[in-house]
Amino acid sequence: VQLVESGGGLVQPGGSLRLSCAASGRTFNNYVMGWFRQAPGKGREFGAAITKSGGSTNYADSVKGRFTISRDGAKNAMALQMNSLKSEDTAVYYCAARRQHYSEIRSRPSEYDYWGQGTLVTVSS
Repeated sequence: VQLVESGGGLVQPGGSLRLSCAASGRTFNNYVMGWFRQAPGKGREFGAAITKSGGSTNYADSVKGRFTISRDGAKNAMALQMNSLKSEDTAVYYCAARRQHYSEIRSRPSEYDYWGQGTLVTVSS
């Protein structure tokens, strides 16, 4: 599966932004999907993940209550709605997918096999 992120940009603290991830292929619903981010000088960290059906989600403590992950199987797309953004949310955001035979949500980057190129989110006044 090929993944392409979009929707990044510059936003003021307290603002909102919606990221999208477009997936190629006809088997989008066969993948557990996730959002990760990498701030300058830091490692890649987990943000949110969603099961194949979209029925279950998981969030990092740092974004819980502010970010919402969702997916649309008919459109082969996943989204991350980000509200109440903070300067510490500044990072390159990546969407990722696990291999098809995995069904569990995981939070480690090493457990995801397919990655997009990333989209930059900058939170600054």
